[in-house]
Amino acid sequence: MPVRALPVALCLLFAVLGAAPRAAAAPDARWSVAPVGDGRPSFYAEGPPGTVLQDTLSVVNPGRAPLVVRLSGTGLRTVFAEQGVRVPARTRAEVPFTVTVPAGTAPGVRSGAVVARDAKGRTATVPIRLRTGAPALAALTVEHLAVHAHSITYDLVNRGTTVLVPRLAVRADGVLGRVLDRAPRTLPVHLRPGTRVRLTEPWPDRPALDAVDVRLTVTAPGGAHDTETTSARFVPWATVAEAGGAALAAAGALLAARRRRTRTAPADPPPRGAPQGPADDELLHRNAELTQGAVK
Repeated sequence: MPVRALPVALCLLFAVLGAAPRAAAAPDARWSVAPVGDGRPSFYAEGPPGTVLQDTLSVVNPGRAPLVVRLSGTGLRTVFAEQGVRVPARTRAEVPFTVTVPAGTAPGVRSGAVVARDAKGRTATVPIRLRTGAPALAALTVEHLAVHAHSITYDLVNRGTTVLVPRLAVRADGVLGRVLDRAPRTLPVHLRPGTRVRLTEPWPDRPALDAVDVRLTVTAPGGAHDTETTSARFVPWATVAEAGGAALAAAGALLAARRRRTRTAPADPPPRGAPQGPADDELLHRNAELTQGAVK
């Protein structure tokens, strides 16, 4: 390099050091690490399970002697292009690395860190925040369907990964035909993934006496769909109790009347020729004496 070009080279070197992002410094502030970029304080990555995300770490050595650091990751599956990095004096090194999102990882935010350690055991770290997404999946179920006196209750559960605004249709068939038919309508709920909500469907004009099959159908954008059915029997127990009481009262009155007639009815007359009392007994006695005299 020509001598006259040396000031230019020095200016470029100082520019590189001056433009380095804000770093996480080691305790003695002689060297530091930071994400490559526009002054990021930490690494941030986002991706679905099974993907491999990449970023770059900058190791800055402002000292007069070469620096050797070893890189490692904590909390996340981190792999560096080089684990042992030698950084010349007054320069910096950029080290690519990858973070793997394991398959089957649940959606959410996970934390980790990049750790750099020098030969004297001094360390500097940069946090990593990894947001794990999931493929968009719309899934919805209807559970715990029940029919009550004047309402229908049920649970809606979001089994997918997206927010759902469900639509509901209700139908009920009785012995003589359909007794309830409500067209699909949008429910005033926003179901977040994994949440459950209990809802009530009013049914004030249900049949008083019938056996019905109730069917609920829910749908949501994205293909979410589920159907649940249950059966119920409606009996007007108050009316049945009143009718039963009246029948029992009538039966009791009839039985009492029959018993009274039995007690007051005259006795059956004796057979013809049978003794009718003391006078008849005396007459029979005389007839017997006359018969005996005639025989003698």
